[in-house]
Order: sequence, then C-alpha cells, then structure tokens
Amino acid sequence: MKSSPGDEGTGPAQSWSVGELAERFGLASHVLRYWEDQGLLSPDRDGGGRRRYGPDQLTRVAVIVRNKAAGMSLGQIRVLLDAEASGRHAVLEEHLADLERRMADMERSREMTLHALDCRAHDIATCPNFRAAVQDLVDGAAAPRFHLA
Repeated sequence: MKSSPGDEGTGPAQSWSVGELAERFGLASHVLRYWEDQGLLSPDRDGGGRRRYGPDQLTRVAVIVRNKAAGMSLGQIRVLLDAEASGRHAVLEEHLADLERRMADMERSREMTLHALDCRAHDIATCPNFRAAVQDLVDGAAAPRFHLA
C-alpha cells in the first residue's frame, strides 16, 4: 500500500518504498541503503526485489535519526537496536556521559552568548568575564571536543 505524504497510518498493511521513507524523514535514499548495509535496517522485499519498509522499520529509522541527532555513532545505535547485544548498558552509559559533557558545553556556550549580548566590550575577546569562560582551554586544562559526523 502506498502512503501519501501526510498519511500517518501504521496499520499492518502499511509499507513505504525507500524513496517514500527517505522523504518522510528528510533523508537521501542512499542513507537508508547504507543503514541497511550496516545492519541497522532489514526491509522486506516486494515481488520485484524492491525494498518495502513496514511500521517496525519506520520506528527503527526514527530511533536512528533521533539518536544520530543526539550524537550516537551508528555502531552505538546498532548495539542499542540489537536485542542480543551484550554490551548495551556500557554503550548507553558511555553515551549518557557524552551527553552530559556536551550539555555542560552547550550551557557554557549559552552563558557566553548571553554575556556577549549584554557586554559593553567592543571586542568581546577582551572582556575579562568572557575570557574566563574559555580560560581552561587557553591553559590547556581541557581539550576542546569536536563532534564530527
């Protein structure tokens, strides 16, 4: 059964092509194929061998998208979705610790931005309060963390 863009039904007969599912989540079709290659998805095939994604696969894509946005790697997501994974708790604890570090970094950035909005310094980098917020990096006490996708 083909779904329309606004169709939210997830009945047992509901299924989506790779293009329809990709569009639904704002992804390129090749991303879903790659996730399949990585063992994250296992769509059914129709009589012509074309991928058909049912409600369970729809949920898996939503889980992948949400967790990728939260900074999880595909390897971590694979463990999360694997019912037989033995290291699930360790992966989730590691991810939770990473989230807490990133949330602290985001809060610091938010505070710096709020300060910059109200600061009277012409060059914000010369403001002692603003400089204090990055002094640990200047001193080498904390390494900057960059998250590459």
